[in-house]
Amino acid sequence: MTGRPSERDKYLLGSVLFVSLLIGGGTVSGLYTDTLIEVAALLSAAAVFSHPPSQRSPHSVLWLLALAVLLALLQIVPLPAAVFNGLRPKLLLGDTWAAETQFRFISVGVGRTVECLLYLLAAAAFFLAVLRLRVEQVNALLPFFFMGVICNGLAGAIQYSLSNDIAIVGLLPFTINAGLFANVNHFSALLFVSIPFVVYYGIFRGHLLSGSIGLVALLLLLLAAGSRAGVLIGLAITVLSVIFLSARSRASGLSVLLIFVGLSVYTIGAWTKIDADAIDPAFGRGEFARTTIDGIKENWATGIGFGNFQEAYQIYENETMIFEKFVNHAHNDYLEIAFEGGIPAILLMAGYFVLLVAASVGVRRDPLQKAAFLSVSFLLIHSLVDYPLRTGALAMAFAYMNAIIFHRGFAERLSRRSEVIEIEHNGDKLFVPVGASS
Repeated sequence: MTGRPSERDKYLLGSVLFVSLLIGGGTVSGLYTDTLIEVAALLSAAAVFSHPPSQRSPHSVLWLLALAVLLALLQIVPLPAAVFNGLRPKLLLGDTWAAETQFRFISVGVGRTVECLLYLLAAAAFFLAVLRLRVEQVNALLPFFFMGVICNGLAGAIQYSLSNDIAIVGLLPFTINAGLFANVNHFSALLFVSIPFVVYYGIFRGHLLSGSIGLVALLLLLLAAGSRAGVLIGLAITVLSVIFLSARSRASGLSVLLIFVGLSVYTIGAWTKIDADAIDPAFGRGEFARTTIDGIKENWATGIGFGNFQEAYQIYENETMIFEKFVNHAHNDYLEIAFEGGIPAILLMAGYFVLLVAASVGVRRDPLQKAAFLSVSFLLIHSLVDYPLRTGALAMAFAYMNAIIFHRGFAERLSRRSEVIEIEHNGDKLFVPVGASS
């Protein structure tokens, strides 16, 4: 009876992950596709929570998620206006409560913060639901992830084969510019976070040929997309995946050598995509960061409310940097979160990094966890120069990868394996408990 709910849970959560990768590539707020993903994630998680878990979740992770939700809730709770005296400029005092001035919200735009809260709840619910599955079911979600990546890759290949600049309008509530994403950098992020899993699939699942073909396809798509960060990160994550994941595998040295030869050719192509003069023009990420830091300094205690970056940024923007195009994000998720959430958000980010580093000690023994750790690490690195996690597709993928990292079942399975030894008897492989007589 325990297997049936697990099978159902696998298909429910896998479908959410797959659909997220198909329709969750938008970057603006208020998209109905994001709402569909959130509803699907919450309903699927509720179904998983409706029966006893196969695996318990780490308490430290549960506490961190609870504090993150409480912080978002606090931003939409009316507080005495006196609390804000001297904490922020008058232009950012926040909405009033019931037209009365004695109560105000931390958030300067309550509606946008509510949207962010629902976004967080959906991703957290999906993450916790995956944590409750058996290890075999967590592994079984990987094909759903691959299917989503393949669909995006096929869409991107068709686009790049037709033109260097093709946009699809009307299919989704946002303009598709790369794969099934509105932003080419986010499409590239999906490609490079898939690389460790493709290497894992090729080396540890015994599908070296298909894994190699998939790896080549991902690298070629990254080159075609032309994202500078994506090209560099794709190169780095491929090298580290081969080294990190092949350390205890049965892959031959010749296979690893061939992969490195291919990477050398890829490096030449990657170098041609990088123009030093175009990395950070006057109106670029450096200017965004400086302006955002100015906003953080004046709102460090409470922040301005999640989802309100775009409106608050304009207050601190240099008048000489106001053009037809406006700044919708800081292109540095850490600075943007600090601006929106203040010191509490910075502490929560620090707490997550502490948990991630602590978990890295345990993931060294399981290849799937090592692949997930590499993908999460490079997605976090990419967040230094972009905002990939603000798309529903990458947010759900990020939740899935973190669930693999923090899942207790992998360590328990490895401990059970360490209690037996593998012997060969009459051509057959047998597992014998340690200490048993032969």
